[in-house]
Amino acid sequence: MPKAKGKTRRQKYGYNVNRKRLNRNARRKGAPRIECSHIRHAWDHSKSVRQNLAEMGLAMDPNKAVPLRKRKANAMEVDVERPKELVRKPYVLNDLEVEASLPEKKGNTLSRDLIDYVRYMVENHGEDYKAMARDEKNYYQDTPKQIRSKINVYKRFYPAEWQAFTDSLQKNKMEVE
Repeated sequence: MPKAKGKTRRQKYGYNVNRKRLNRNARRKGAPRIECSHIRHAWDHSKSVRQNLAEMGLAMDPNKAVPLRKRKANAMEVDVERPKELVRKPYVLNDLEVEASLPEKKGNTLSRDLIDYVRYMVENHGEDYKAMARDEKNYYQDTPKQIRSKINVYKRFYPAEWQAFTDSLQKNKMEVE
């Protein structure tokens, strides 16, 4: 296929470009991004991956970090121990342990529409699922069993809110009577 006219221009050398900065930025962009912020801030780009991780007290290969014991240990092997690598950045390991010990945050919730739907149905119909199925607000034409399962899902997700909601309904009933 022919090239477009005027696209083949000879390359000119850019005298005003800082080559050192250009190469450094290219190396930095080409390197993979470290997702963990604790490790990223302690990382030394002039060292290898193995050296960086050893300084932080981490290991690249868990099999080499904690080798399996051989069944038969010779007298010579027991006496000889490898020198442990010095951990120069223990704060990284401490930060990772603290972060791992934090309780996991629940990210799953129900939609606001479903919560309003369930509250409306229970407010107006109580436990009568057949009446709920005939209600005009039942836009998706849920069957009584589907409505019951939605209410049970709401109970399971928000037990404290459900208890407060049913208590308020009981108080309203007593005030009316």
